[in-house]
Amino acid sequence: MRERRRVLVVASLAVFFSALVWFNYSAVIPLIVMEWGLSGLAAGLIFAAFQAGYLVMVVPAGRLADRYSPRYVIAVGAMGTGLSALLFAAVADGILAGFLLRFLSGSFMAGVYVPGMRFLSDWFPASVRGRAIGLFVGVLEFGSGLSFVFATVAAEIVDWRVAIGVTSVGAVFVAPVTLALTRDHPDHDRDSESGFELSVLRNREFLCAVGIYSFHNWELFGVRNWLLAFLVTTPAFAAGGSTVIPGLLVGAMIVVGGVGNVTGGWLSDRLNRARTLGLGLGASAAISSVFGLLGSLPLALLAAVTLVYGFVLSMDSAPTSTLVTETVADEHVGTALSVQSLFGFSTTVVSPVVFGLALDRAGYAAAFPTLALGALLGVLLVGVLVWLRRSE
Repeated sequence: MRERRRVLVVASLAVFFSALVWFNYSAVIPLIVMEWGLSGLAAGLIFAAFQAGYLVMVVPAGRLADRYSPRYVIAVGAMGTGLSALLFAAVADGILAGFLLRFLSGSFMAGVYVPGMRFLSDWFPASVRGRAIGLFVGVLEFGSGLSFVFATVAAEIVDWRVAIGVTSVGAVFVAPVTLALTRDHPDHDRDSESGFELSVLRNREFLCAVGIYSFHNWELFGVRNWLLAFLVTTPAFAAGGSTVIPGLLVGAMIVVGGVGNVTGGWLSDRLNRARTLGLGLGASAAISSVFGLLGSLPLALLAAVTLVYGFVLSMDSAPTSTLVTETVADEHVGTALSVQSLFGFSTTVVSPVVFGLALDRAGYAAAFPTLALGALLGVLLVGVLVWLRRSE
């Protein structure tokens, strides 16, 4: 029990410090745009480079975690994420260097997140795996939110390069800690030569889990991409003429999402995976459908609704990943999680664009329901999952 807890703590520290890198660029975009004279398209491409690097490497990283030691994959991933981000802070001076270094950071980040869940699935049995993965993913959310807070404050006090640096250096130092304080589970089969069996793509429960995760990300990343832009247009924040306060609210919302992840993982162990997924997706769909109409709310009420929104948006992430670990053979868990992540993150490229098209045509009142549609499709797949299990 004590060793399992140490594994969970160390893996969570690795993903926390790596997650600080994921969104530190987003927190200082206005300053970089001003200094480098970037267009909106160029600034967006640098952000997209991290996502692209992650998507390119996520399946190879998962297969490495299946074939070799997950903790070595995590350590290399954290070290690479931190070093490439420190190089961004030190030498990046335009779109080419910025794009390449952020792509590199995203590529290494793939070696932290999915292998981390693979590592935990080795150590935690199914009866408590939901809460373990929930805490792990919750810490990722916590780090993502605090990245906005830390980087915003550091950039305000010094400059954006220091902000990127202080939120990147922790990933470098957590790598040797991971190797020193943990070991592979004795049952982890490093000698298996088998690759990922394509037959798993005929596993209907696995496909349902991948679909649920994809529609979860459709909603989640659509919100995170557009929330700040929406908040600064509301009367409660527009009068201030600054993005700092609404930016801190966005950071707080993501941090609260970490609590939602932990809660969702715990509930999925207590209730079951499907009920927890339906509860989280249904609640977030209800808020997404009306959130664009809430711009006239007083500051305190708008902030409260936003924080609740962040909580329910994240409730279904950990249960979905835990479900994936239970639907495939143990030796293929890492690759299965990678396939889930690959397809799941592909929707994060589409939903913000659909949101933007609806925004151009009819405003935020019509744009947010496009995100609710994704959540509702996720609920539909939860129903399919329940039906499949009852028909077995």
